[in-house]
Amino acid sequence: MKVLIVYDTVSTSKMTGAVAQIIEGTLKEKGIEVDSFYVADVDKSTVKNYDCLIAGGPTMAFRPSQGITQFLDGLPRGEFNGKRAAAFDTQMQTMLSGNATKGIEKRLKDLGFSIFTSPLVVYVESKVKNTWQFKAGQEEKAKSWTEEAAKMLSA
Repeated sequence: MKVLIVYDTVSTSKMTGAVAQIIEGTLKEKGIEVDSFYVADVDKSTVKNYDCLIAGGPTMAFRPSQGITQFLDGLPRGEFNGKRAAAFDTQMQTMLSGNATKGIEKRLKDLGFSIFTSPLVVYVESKVKNTWQFKAGQEEKAKSWTEEAAKMLSA
């Protein structure tokens, strides 16, 4: 099993990038081969060489960030049938924050990926203006989600 993580991260705190690192590290601990790239650094032509794509980005204006949206919309249709995928996002825990994972999952399905697990939503908060941090327990939540995902990928 070869997994590709592609993520967008926009704040100076790089919270979505930190989630991608948790996912990458946990998958590697479970013996899964994994590469992780910031969305601007990934070669779109190599995505087809992976068995699974885990895509994530921050929720911005009720939807996925522009970077992850453009990346997914720029992938060729028809090359990913039979491949697995999952989505993750970072967001504030409010009724008004929206949810990026819904848009990411829709794009993954439209590309032919099979969604193999529920999305990971990681909550962040800002106690100091423009400085973000994980809400309590969210890093553990990301690790636990990834451990379960690893079991499904290894089955």
